[in-house]
Amino acid sequence: MNTAQLRRVTAESFAHYRPGLIELLLEAVGQGWSLGFRADLDAAQARDYFDQVLSDIQQGSLLLWVVVRDEQVQASVQLELCQQPDAGHRAQVQKMLVRRQAQRHGLGQQLMTALEQGARLHQRGLLTLDAQVGAPAEAFYRALGYTRVGEIPDYTCGPNGDYHSTALYFKTLHGAST
Repeated sequence: MNTAQLRRVTAESFAHYRPGLIELLLEAVGQGWSLGFRADLDAAQARDYFDQVLSDIQQGSLLLWVVVRDEQVQASVQLELCQQPDAGHRAQVQKMLVRRQAQRHGLGQQLMTALEQGARLHQRGLLTLDAQVGAPAEAFYRALGYTRVGEIPDYTCGPNGDYHSTALYFKTLHGAST
């Protein structure tokens, strides 16, 4: 098996990764991950979502990375670059996804390292994110130096309609020009 390769997805390369990104999203929602989609998410809806992702990449408001093995998408993460005039120093980590069989192999950490480097290149020194309270993602982000600042009860609705509290996190990147 080939080793996993980290890649930044551009508007030009997006079409190559799109089918794998759709599969990854459908798998994650099917596993019950709270990602802003309902359990009845289908391929057409996932394609529509990724049409918007592509548009955001083209506009320069979103960065996307994938990890591939044998050209199959194993993991991905997005960084939304805040566009408000008073928020050019911050960005939001979104949709960290890792295929079930690829979990616990360092892909998430690899993606987050690239994401933080990308944030620095775009002069974003403050990163924010949210995670479902009690989910393994909380320990993952804390291990990467993110600070939990609180939680909002019943903030997200999972794919099956159940509400979950969301924990809010931030990380200040030293050495980023802000």
